[in-house]
Amino acid sequence: MDPEALSTLLLDVVRPAVERRREGAGGELAASDIVLERPKNRDHGDWASNIALKLAKGLGANPRELATEIADALTAAPGVASVEVAGPGFINIRLDAAAAGALAKVIVEAGAAFGTNESQHGNTINLEFVSANPTGPLHIGHTRWAALGDAVARLLLASGATLVREFYINDAGAQMERFGRSVLAAATGGEAPEDGYAGAYIDDLGRRVLAARPDIADLDADEAVIVARDLAYEYQLGEIQASLARFNVHFDVWFSERVLHAQPEDGGPSLVDEAVDRLRAQGHVFDQDDAVWVRTTAFGDDKDRVIRRSNGEYTYFAADAAYYLNKGDRGFAHKIYLLGADHHGYVHRLKALAGAAGDDPDRDIEVLIGQLVSVNGARLSKRAGNIIELDDLRDWLGTDALRYSLARYPADSPLTLDPEILQKRTNDNPVFYVQYAHARTHNVARNAADSGVDRSAFAPELLTHETESALLGALQEFPRIVAFAAEVREPHRVARYLEELAGLYHRWYDNCRVIPLGDDTIDDVHRTRLWLNDATGQVLRNGLDLLGVSAPDRM
Repeated sequence: MDPEALSTLLLDVVRPAVERRREGAGGELAASDIVLERPKNRDHGDWASNIALKLAKGLGANPRELATEIADALTAAPGVASVEVAGPGFINIRLDAAAAGALAKVIVEAGAAFGTNESQHGNTINLEFVSANPTGPLHIGHTRWAALGDAVARLLLASGATLVREFYINDAGAQMERFGRSVLAAATGGEAPEDGYAGAYIDDLGRRVLAARPDIADLDADEAVIVARDLAYEYQLGEIQASLARFNVHFDVWFSERVLHAQPEDGGPSLVDEAVDRLRAQGHVFDQDDAVWVRTTAFGDDKDRVIRRSNGEYTYFAADAAYYLNKGDRGFAHKIYLLGADHHGYVHRLKALAGAAGDDPDRDIEVLIGQLVSVNGARLSKRAGNIIELDDLRDWLGTDALRYSLARYPADSPLTLDPEILQKRTNDNPVFYVQYAHARTHNVARNAADSGVDRSAFAPELLTHETESALLGALQEFPRIVAFAAEVREPHRVARYLEELAGLYHRWYDNCRVIPLGDDTIDDVHRTRLWLNDATGQVLRNGLDLLGVSAPDRM
């Protein structure tokens, strides 16, 4: 019996108790109103509910008396071994072995679908993350945002959301001109600009540009910069995309900032032009000192924002506005931005922008700030010179170790990774610990097959060992963990759950045999334990996949 089934069962008992006290009130309850929690002390049962405490005040009832009435009725329900009332009205529920153990078969038969849920159904989400300038390699900060953003996306999709992963390419503005002049200098042997980009990667781009356009030195100066800029941009963006793909991160949309500024072929206004008009129509734009402003202070911003300067040039805020509106135009009711630690000032600004656009800043937009990450002993990139590159980290520590470790901590906490631990093949290394548990389930299954143990029988009432009860209890929690992690955008909850599950599996492995000893006969308990073994492997595999981490069969 999983938590959802138990919630429905408990609801069937609670409704009559409520109706007896207040006619018709019971019909307002739903299974989602029944909150079940795992007791920290397993002696208190498999599940606990505070439903009596939650309802008693509104019914004018004594919570303990209401809890006792619910407990008495629930005790007679199939699959329930015992029910006790604790404290002021908590209900502790213990399932019988057959009801608890039935979950093993449910998991195996559900396969990769186990843990998926519909808690985010109906939400149409645009998730933007990484969004690096295409002027250089991805660095260690981008590595963290990539791991976190992709894991959040996987959780939301697993919870029923309609979601697009989006990379916003900052390919307009002064930085692109500096980039073009820097690459042109490298291509032609000219003097590098003082405010330009440096590093061996610029020299590499210069050589590629020269190979593609041997005549670049003969071009008009302005045209040469444009050619160098656009070719180098194409090459560098390709490298960024390749780096992310090797890191197991894929985007559905690569959105170019240039699109926002482009003039349509019919001569109409650009998306940035339209953004000003649309915000003005909402009543939040005003003119002052020959500039155009958005009254963002009306929505909690610390100051009003200039969207078009007195000289007619648009600000970065104008592109932000056009981009936000464009996301809505594409059907995304909810927008999530995952930004770096240096973007704290954007939180109020973007939320105010949502309000000025006529949206609800508390509902339609989220801005998640990821904190800094460092790696002990990491060397600066030989190509870029002043950063630690994603590719270098991946080559050094491996995709799995990096992705798991970066998803294992809340995004808003600074993080220092210890490469010595991440390269260990011991239980001190969290990703090894979880992956080894998964590999062990496959090893057990292989040995079982060689010994003649199969899943031809399933007798869940035989799963009575305390380690089996604990393991089944943890397996039951997986769908709830996934749904909650998706709701709060916190992949680290899945990682910590997997570590707990791995520990429970290892303890079960040490106490319960799937393969009989010596000449002992193969019984249904061995076959049923194989179901439990395989169910655990499935949940470990599903959880690792949500983090973008592989689940090896052998280690």
